[in-house]
Amino acid sequence: MKLKIQQKLYRLRHELGAPGMVAMVLFAAAAVFMTLVLQPLKDKNRVLEARAGIGRDLGAVQNVNNAEKVGAVYQYLEKPEATTDWLAKLYAIGRATGVELQSASYKTQAASGRLERYEIVLPLTGSYTQMREFLVLSLDQISLKRENRREGTVQAELRLTLHMVKS
Repeated sequence: MKLKIQQKLYRLRHELGAPGMVAMVLFAAAAVFMTLVLQPLKDKNRVLEARAGIGRDLGAVQNVNNAEKVGAVYQYLEKPEATTDWLAKLYAIGRATGVELQSASYKTQAASGRLERYEIVLPLTGSYTQMREFLVLSLDQISLKRENRREGTVQAELRLTLHMVKS
């Protein structure tokens, strides 16, 4: 029995030749890689998506055309509040989280299309936790500074961007 198996393997090796044997080894390696690496990663991704509450139907997402996707982004960014209202909200959020806001500066960035961009430079003081709770816009840059390690207060300068649909 063992002799028959050896003969069949020898015959297979002889018929396939070196390139065929290399291909068989590569197929086997790919199957092992998929089983031992890719499948656990896919399982882990499903668990993480479930924890995050992401219930996507990929088929439905792929069928939505680009115009609808862009329209959805514009609809999400369209807000009735003016820029000054958003700055007042930032100040109120800062007070609520205990972050000490200093004078802020903001400027409109040139943007083509229907979007406006407001870049906001905001120096503030507070603990790291307070600053993390304060962040409500897209963060472009942050500079943190602490006088010494034992001090709980951190000084920071944030560069934020507020995206809005032009009215």
